[in-house]
Amino acid sequence: MIQHRTFRIHGRVQGVFFRQSARRRAHELGLHGYARNNDDGSVTIEAEGPAEALQALETWCHHGPPAARVDRVSVQAGEVQGYASFDVQH
Repeated sequence: MIQHRTFRIHGRVQGVFFRQSARRRAHELGLHGYARNNDDGSVTIEAEGPAEALQALETWCHHGPPAARVDRVSVQAGEVQGYASFDVQH
């Protein structure tokens, strides 16, 4: 069953390849959605797929790529949007 999650990641998460790394991890997990930078310095990831894959992405979000420093991750369930791929938004 496909589920939807929105992750908001706070810390040093911009300028450290967080979005590109999230896309790579999402592809490995078979998830669809997007990652984007926010004006407040955080990153938002919306992802859809099986619950186990979403849990694996959430676990990854707590550390991110090597140069990142994650202070906090919030997670919210939502309505499935039907994304066809996983994109990095600018």
